[in-house]
Amino acid sequence: MVGWLRKLLGERPPKDILTGHADGVQAVAFSPDGALLASGSRDQTARLWRLADGQLLHLLQGHRDWVKSVAFSPDGRWLATGSGDKTVRLWEVTTGQLVRTLTGHTDWVNAVLFLPLSPFLISAGADRAVRIWRLSDGEQVGTIGRYRSPVMALACSPDGRLVATATYDGQVTLWRMGSQEALATMEHDDWVRGVAFSPDGQWLATASWDRTIKIWRVSDGTLHRTFRSQDNLPLHLAFSPDGNLLASANYDGTVRLWRFSDGTLLQLLQGHRETVLCVAFSPDGKVLASGSRDKTVRLWRLEGKEAKG
Repeated sequence: MVGWLRKLLGERPPKDILTGHADGVQAVAFSPDGALLASGSRDQTARLWRLADGQLLHLLQGHRDWVKSVAFSPDGRWLATGSGDKTVRLWEVTTGQLVRTLTGHTDWVNAVLFLPLSPFLISAGADRAVRIWRLSDGEQVGTIGRYRSPVMALACSPDGRLVATATYDGQVTLWRMGSQEALATMEHDDWVRGVAFSPDGQWLATASWDRTIKIWRVSDGTLHRTFRSQDNLPLHLAFSPDGNLLASANYDGTVRLWRFSDGTLLQLLQGHRETVLCVAFSPDGKVLASGSRDKTVRLWRLEGKEAKG
């Protein structure tokens, strides 16, 4: 077992269960410095939390439908939120003020991400479109690919050169940024809701309604390994910063921690009372956040060499 993952604290102090959302938590993301956590909810709001004490810093209101996705800019100045109201909104992190609303999608916005080392934002929608936005003025400057069904998830390689898209019909596609060239197309037997690049950019993990997590080799799109569990329905994925662990959010209300090298299930994290919809690791890998249909965010603190609490 990974050395620093010998144990997870069983009983959580109150600050490690973040409450306040009035409906399910669809998305979570850590700020680049690890000091803040953003959560997006079906209650049509996003929230910014201070991790040190679990304090709510800003309540971001204005969307008129579920907040489906949240993402921090690489410099930590901005937060992007994608919503079922067909818009992407940009917020200033320090003040919680709305900076800009991006319009153009004609259906739900399912995913948003900032490109590293680039002044652009990408959004994916149920309108079967992936759109590229210029941050300086909010203008749409391009699209990526064409799709047969709604685009459910997005991921960007660490170097910003590749984008992975996942769709409702089970197709996963690797695209080279700056072109419409599809480098590889991969398939699941059912819709794909989670997609994540490994920190070294060599692997792509995908989570599907077909009850599998698949690991693909980025260089050629070939299937490397399948994590399979008949009692598990994975909905979202996140790699630990060192690439040793893969966390999955699951329909049965659990978070599962897998050893990436061989697909061994290391930990089954229980505590949420309903389906877990999203997971994210902190930049230092010491905290795993999970958001659930039970309206809460839980912070699972991974112990180091010395036990805490």
